[in-house]
Amino acid sequence: MSERLPTGAPAPDFTLRNAAGEDVTLSSLRGGSVVVYFYPAAATPGCTTEACDFRDNLASLAAAGYTVLGISPDPVGKLAAFAEKESLTFPLLSDEDHAVAEAYGAWGEKKNYGKTYEGLIRSTVVVDPDGTVALAQYNVRATGHVAKLRRDLGIDA
Repeated sequence: MSERLPTGAPAPDFTLRNAAGEDVTLSSLRGGSVVVYFYPAAATPGCTTEACDFRDNLASLAAAGYTVLGISPDPVGKLAAFAEKESLTFPLLSDEDHAVAEAYGAWGEKKNYGKTYEGLIRSTVVVDPDGTVALAQYNVRATGHVAKLRRDLGIDA
């Protein structure tokens, strides 16, 4: 299991392709806060719920100074179809080799229906404008996660 990031640690920089096939680099977003959320698979029920919650709360997150990035091990084409189908207007990034998920502690052992396997752990890391970890949440639930995150960040509904 990869090591989880503690508050105050430097957030590992990364460059990943978005659904449009363009590179997005975390360090290019310095000066603003970034919500980096990791989800297992586009277009699955839980991941759709979580992505639509981020979409529906995007304006208030942006007004509070947060940029949202969603990361999954899906290929760019699947992300593009997911973004189009669900009208997602924030970047979805492809981490097919799960190197970024590993660097963020969001890849490791999971259990499902009594089976143990390696996979993406639904997680959210908030990166401060200076590039350090302000908040790291692991094993989050898809339903209600964005509302809890807003409360934790002090963003009014």
